[in-house]
Amino acid sequence: ELSEGGNYIKVMEQNLIALKKTTETEGNEIQAEDKSNEVKTVANGYFYDADVKNRSLSDYSGNWQSVYPLLEKGTLDQVFELKSKLNKEMSAADYKDYYTKGYKTDVDQILIDDKTMSFVKNGVKESYTYQYKGFKILNYSKGNRGVRYLFESNDPKAGEFKYVQFSDHNISPVKTSHFHIFHGGESQEKVLSELENWPTYYPKMLTDFEIAQEMIAH
Repeated sequence: ELSEGGNYIKVMEQNLIALKKTTETEGNEIQAEDKSNEVKTVANGYFYDADVKNRSLSDYSGNWQSVYPLLEKGTLDQVFELKSKLNKEMSAADYKDYYTKGYKTDVDQILIDDKTMSFVKNGVKESYTYQYKGFKILNYSKGNRGVRYLFESNDPKAGEFKYVQFSDHNISPVKTSHFHIFHGGESQEKVLSELENWPTYYPKMLTDFEIAQEMIAH
């Protein structure tokens, strides 16, 4: 049950109780998340252009699993339930719909080294070599921003994997802990226009339980 995420909310609740005892002042209660007062950190999309640095494919190296199968089998339902309690503007069902659209992909696994990406789609593995093509800063309607790191393959067989972009809430070289990926076969500009579908990947070695905890912390 633990490996399937069946009781990770209870674990997080116990962590919250311990944290509350060490941080709250008398009379205060934990309040629902207030998005209007979001902390303006780099991870939340607030940064200066000058702070954005080039990155290499090695920042994303590793063996990665899609979280979409976890959503499909219901493992993440408790994550959505918790999110709805923290932000009452959306129900758990609303969150599930939002993340279903965001996470949807038929690429279950991605393997990356410093030059190559391999995509496992419907049990078939396709591998291509990539070159770094810079970054693009995107401005979002709510006032924050994001950075896409662009890579491109010259392989004529790359098809939908010719143009690949990463977003991981980092803006300078660092080994990532998870990422959102975008890809397509037309152009980098076409891929940049995708804002609603952002397939998300975590290390293959993590269990369902560990991924759920990472998502709650994130």
